[in-house]
Amino acid sequence: MTNLGKYFASLTAIGGLAFVAALGSASGVQSATGTGPSPQTTQVAQLQLLMPVMNSAAGRKLFASKGCVVCHSINGVGGTDAPQLDASTMPGPMNPFDFVAKMWRGAPAMIEMQKHELGHQIEFTGRELADIVAFAHDPAEQKKFSKADIPEKIQKLMEGD
Repeated sequence: MTNLGKYFASLTAIGGLAFVAALGSASGVQSATGTGPSPQTTQVAQLQLLMPVMNSAAGRKLFASKGCVVCHSINGVGGTDAPQLDASTMPGPMNPFDFVAKMWRGAPAMIEMQKHELGHQIEFTGRELADIVAFAHDPAEQKKFSKADIPEKIQKLMEGD
């Protein structure tokens, strides 16, 4: 097993990851055994990628509890220092990696705002990011979002502005 394969396999032990996508002969890449559709391809060990199941209801809770709501709004609930994340404004269908890549491009500014507004940088697991991305694209779950979802400590931070 490759180091990458061992890494992804270890993620399974951490829990919460479903769906395994294997890249192999169907993509024109030879497997570790050297079999594959094209004799011109080089031998590459088969990769296994684990994708978390995206849960928009969990994302709704995380959006509020992690503090995203301090700067971003949904349904007019939340801050105005960063773009609103209403599902109606999201392009679709969207690759969740594109959403996270956009976050990555804005990371330095977001981290500074998090430190200023929250007093620390927000930490996310892959599962948490997947859930927040799902929430940002789920109009039905967003309809449920209200100030009642925001924990008291986050509400106090928002009122302090």
